[in-house]
Amino acid sequence: MRAARLHGPGDVRVADEPAPVPGADEVLVRVTAVGLCGSDLHWFSAGNIGDATLSSPLVLGHEFAGVIQGGPDDGVRVAVDPARPCGVCEECLEGNRNLCPSVVFAGHGTNDGGLRELVAWPTSLLHRVPDSFSDADAAMLEPLGVAMHAMDLAGLRIGATIAVVGCGPIGLCAVQLAHAAGATQVIAVEPLEHRRQAAAAVGADVVLDSEAEDVLDLLARTTHGRGVDVALEVAGNDDAVRLAVMAARPGGTVVLAGIPATESTSFPAAFARRKGLTIKMSRRMKEMYPRATAVVDRGLVDVRSLVSHTLPLDRSLEAFRAADERVGLKVIVTPSA
Repeated sequence: MRAARLHGPGDVRVADEPAPVPGADEVLVRVTAVGLCGSDLHWFSAGNIGDATLSSPLVLGHEFAGVIQGGPDDGVRVAVDPARPCGVCEECLEGNRNLCPSVVFAGHGTNDGGLRELVAWPTSLLHRVPDSFSDADAAMLEPLGVAMHAMDLAGLRIGATIAVVGCGPIGLCAVQLAHAAGATQVIAVEPLEHRRQAAAAVGADVVLDSEAEDVLDLLARTTHGRGVDVALEVAGNDDAVRLAVMAARPGGTVVLAGIPATESTSFPAAFARRKGLTIKMSRRMKEMYPRATAVVDRGLVDVRSLVSHTLPLDRSLEAFRAADERVGLKVIVTPSA
């Protein structure tokens, strides 16, 4: 099979490798679509993410879908859950599999991900998708699931207001989810013009440039000085966190879903304390695939329009560069096209 491996910052090479052999309770999956995520870009640009560093060439990619090869489910199209929790720790038994300290995650550390033609994966982590879904739709269920988990933490009530700070694919999913959940005002805040346009296209009521000098004044005027009930940060930098804290109303909720490039995040603590904000940290997701599939199948969220680039595996380096330069929205690689 062919696989794309990260050998160092900016160094992605595609080469032939032996096909994997499924273990107990695993099946072989032919990978049809892989989305490149912000965390993949941390690996690509720096060779690390947080305290995890590149110790050997790594196959990236955790947003992926494919077709089962062999066995009773041969030919079934599936979305692949990239997280393999231990299932027996306190966090797993409490239903918080996303917090499992021993989780094995695709495309992270020494665990190869989906940027290859074939993977061997646990059958229990494969989720059948409707025939109406494209391969890219199925891969997009992972970022949608991340957005859904963050929205669950936000506890958005019908009739509430929300600001989504950062309008990459996960933020754009959140904009749509907020309307589906009954929000009466959805404010999208994003520095890139083409992503602001995308936010408006998927239904944001107000779209603001986060780098505008008067963005805080505009946020205040938009909410008549009240602030929003929920501020969802999906950018992974301190400026976005600060905007989220400033946008939230007294007693409001701030959910931090962005992944910072460094080990620390700072925010205006004095404002957060005086407002009595509830600040929640969102990590990956729980059991979201059935819900995410239903949300897309019923047309509540359009993931297809969020895909801006589709490239074959042999052009993986080009795909990473396009994603890293943020020239579009979601970049998809098709290993088995």
